[in-house]
Order: sequence, then structure tokens, then C-alpha cells
Amino acid sequence: MEKVLNPSALRPKRLFIGMLLLSAIFLTLVFFALWRISYLGLREINEYLPLLLGIALATAVALTFLGLGNLLLAVKGWPYFSAGQKQIYKLINLLFPLSVKIGKLFGHTRRELEGSFITVSNLLFRRRKIRVPAERLLVLTPHCLQLATCPHKITRDPNNCKRCGGCNIGDLVKLSEELGFKFFVATGGTLARQVAREWRPQAVLAIACERDLMSGIQDVYPLPAVGVLNIRPNGPCFNTKVDMAEVRATVESVIIPKEQDNG
Repeated sequence: MEKVLNPSALRPKRLFIGMLLLSAIFLTLVFFALWRISYLGLREINEYLPLLLGIALATAVALTFLGLGNLLLAVKGWPYFSAGQKQIYKLINLLFPLSVKIGKLFGHTRRELEGSFITVSNLLFRRRKIRVPAERLLVLTPHCLQLATCPHKITRDPNNCKRCGGCNIGDLVKLSEELGFKFFVATGGTLARQVAREWRPQAVLAIACERDLMSGIQDVYPLPAVGVLNIRPNGPCFNTKVDMAEVRATVESVIIPKEQDNG
């Protein structure tokens, strides 16, 4: 059983960035070894082949470190190339499996790395100072947030919730009515992505576990998304909860106040 804690502050950003950097260094060494091993054989075929391979591998390494450098600039709060954020996510997809394996050597789990990624991604989101009208913000939650014994079907239509107080679904419905954002309960990542495409929001706030948040944030890009980790007192995917104070604070930091929106 997991502790009932607000996990969003427990994943330092340096963990994820450090593992990405180690992965990039490891790949550089692999590329160099590949070039050295193939050098003589390629030279026998054509004297320019080793040079061409070396240029290709060096270019790949340079682009990798440029991407990591851009990510580090953004995390540090320094000027960075925001247009390169899509490339950052592609780089993360490429290096993350290797980062998980390297992380295990240092005693870090995949979940810890995913949580650290969410911290970094949320920081990038906030650096962009994204503000949208309340009705253009979509809040997505997993169905495991609903009490398992509840007989009411709230996926696709959370307004079916009777607000008994047994879970956080009623709290989120009430908050959506108060602040005006769109709220949807999804049965899985595929449905969540489908809803994001159909409703065409300007920003997404997703509530989920580390794994689903990491994949979801990258899947909806370039749509800006911020994540709030759920709380799992009964283990994963069963009667989960969420810190409503954190959700409210995050929503209020994203939506344009009504008086400004009307003005």
C-alpha cells in the first residue's frame, strides 16, 4: 500500500536530466566504438566511407547534446529556444529507455524517472506562461479516481456523479462548474487523446500516474499539457485520489480570470 502523500514535489528534476545526460554520454561512446570497429572495413570499400560515417555519427551526437543543452537552459530559467521543444520530446523518447536501464544501476526506478520527467515538463509548461480562457482548458482524469463500488457511470459524462463525497470526482465536477473548464473522465490513454483531438482545447491538465502522464504529455504535443500526479493509498489504478488544492492552484494558474477575459 502506498502512502497518502502529495507526490508532485517528490521527484527532483535533476534526476531525469542527469540520467538523460549519462545516456547521451553512453551513446557517444557506443558511436565512437562503432566508428573505430568499422573503420578498416569501410576504408577497404571506399576511402571516404569512414569520414562520411564519422560525420553522420558526430552530427547525431551534436544534435543530442544541443537538445539537452536547450532543455537545461529552460530548466534553469535562462533564455532557450522554445521552438525546439518538440525536438526535446523526441530526444526524450529516444533516450528514456536507456535512461531507465542506467537509472537502475544507480538504484532509481522507472517510476522515479517518470515522476522527474513530469516535474521537468511542468516547469517547461510554466516557463511558457500559458494562459487560456477557462472553457478552452480540458481537465482529464482516469476512471480509477472514481470509487470502485460506485454504480454511476461517469466516464464520458462526469455530470452523472451524485457528489456523495466518496471520491474526488464530485469535487472536480463542482470545481469545473465554479471555474468553467471542461472536465472529462477517460477509461484509458486512447480515449483521452481522442477527446483532446475532438474538443480542441488550448491547454490540457491531466491527472494520472507517472507512466500515463509521461506518455500523455508527449502524445498531445504541441498541445500544451501540465500534469498533476494522483495519490494511490490503495495501490495503482484502484480508488485513487488527487490533491484538490493542487488541482485548483494549477487550474487558476492556467485560466484567464473572468474579468480579464471579458475585458
